[in-house]
Amino acid sequence: MLHAARLLEIESGKIITPGEVLVEGDRIVEAGSTVNRPAGAEVIDLGDSTLLPGLIDAHVHLFLHPGAEDLQTIEESVPQRTILATLAARDDLMAGFTAERDMGTEGAGSADTAVRNAINQGLIPGPRLRVSGNAVDILGGHEDAVRYNPAQHVLSNATYANNAEELVAVIREQLKEGADFIKIYETGPDSIREGRLSTPYQYTEAELRTAVAEAARTGKRVAVHATGEPGTLYAARAGVASVDHANQLSDETMRLMREKQIFAVPTFTIAEYFAQHAASPAQAEHEQKLIDFHIEEFHKQLAAGVPMAVGSDVGPFPHGTQAREFVLMVKNGMTPLAALQADLINGAKLLGWQEHIGALKPGYWADIVAVPGNPLDDITAVEKVSFVMKGGVVYRK
Repeated sequence: MLHAARLLEIESGKIITPGEVLVEGDRIVEAGSTVNRPAGAEVIDLGDSTLLPGLIDAHVHLFLHPGAEDLQTIEESVPQRTILATLAARDDLMAGFTAERDMGTEGAGSADTAVRNAINQGLIPGPRLRVSGNAVDILGGHEDAVRYNPAQHVLSNATYANNAEELVAVIREQLKEGADFIKIYETGPDSIREGRLSTPYQYTEAELRTAVAEAARTGKRVAVHATGEPGTLYAARAGVASVDHANQLSDETMRLMREKQIFAVPTFTIAEYFAQHAASPAQAEHEQKLIDFHIEEFHKQLAAGVPMAVGSDVGPFPHGTQAREFVLMVKNGMTPLAALQADLINGAKLLGWQEHIGALKPGYWADIVAVPGNPLDDITAVEKVSFVMKGGVVYRK
């Protein structure tokens, strides 16, 4: 049994005082201000902290680490990258992230299937994972090796699909290799000219519809990297599960996303990191312009009722530090409660686990974290997770 000064009832937004959760096996049996204490039950008193459902990061890259992103995918072997991914998974779990969506191995193929399965089998510690294998891209697209000597035939960080027929073939291959969902690059590269975002689309609406239909045939969904119009509109019309980054959404795109409950995943943390670690002052200025543009657009998206989920794009910045995303979402216009509800309620839906995670309710998996103080008063509390339980097993105390 867990006891703490407070418990966040995420759906109502109420803080319960004190907070207690009774866990049996890997499930929550009871949660509230007081719960039954069966004879012989172990009591863990977490003091002046708040009990929360395990955090969810809907956009991670376990196979990336800080440093030259393109070079690491070329210089490091897939076995080496897989070992590093297991360490990244552990770091994310210890930071309180008990469920994540891995948004592409960036050239390591379906190696994330092995990491997910090893976690599920209890061989290594890590979050519950939804994995996508390699992301999907066009020739010369967003993650293709466009800045290298063509004679060297450097491989793309994504898998090529240049038309609807190729999309179907690639999706079938990825599902065969264990993907839980499909990640598609829909826009890029990004530039800002006179305050206007330019980002070419990569797939037509018809091609995206084909991809969504092929994934849906086996109950799977498609997530897109899409930063702006018209690619974001094509994705919304096609019925994707999420639009990740979403720097720019037109009025029509926002309307469709609200109606269809397509989640925007803003990924502010990666943008901040790139701006702070730019290779040149010009690059830093470019990154900052994109951030300023995105924040303005984010205000419009919140006002329009676009459903949000929380994803950090962790990997190019250190794993285990991605709770910064909550802080930036609050700084950029959300309340702490809204950010936590976007993470826990919407994140659970996006991962397809809304009956199992994202709330402290009887029957749900016992994925529970504790943070100091009250996160509704100070959202930075989520950066200081002091206790982590996943599936009834204590990983940090």
